[in-house]
Amino acid sequence: GRDLARLAALAALDKKAKEVTVMDLRGISGEVDYLVIATGESDLQMKAITEGVVQTIREEAGERPVHREGQPGTSRWIVLDYFDLAVHIFNPESRTHYDLERLWGDAPSQTLDEDAESVDLLDAPPEADAPPAA
Repeated sequence: GRDLARLAALAALDKKAKEVTVMDLRGISGEVDYLVIATGESDLQMKAITEGVVQTIREEAGERPVHREGQPGTSRWIVLDYFDLAVHIFNPESRTHYDLERLWGDAPSQTLDEDAESVDLLDAPPEADAPPAA
């Protein structure tokens, strides 16, 4: 999940997504280990972000989403499920309304700068890969 989260976050940034946030849910959620949340400012941009994330993860890691919710161009919220990673791509209004960062407020998180080339939250040494203490 960690490597896929890194790929997803950087792919979203490559498509000019806004407010790309990575959350580490290990030890907090029984569903996924990582969330990547991104905002697209138009239907066209949401489609580009979605396609960019799917293509990058397929090319770099050989993985495809096991499930998708929402369709680029017709949905205000798209979810890509990769088992240990969920990628949420919102329009601005839906992102504000659902406020996943508040919902998972206890999780370590990092919002990336537009020109970020790495994700510090995911670049911790391997020994720090253990879930946070409860």
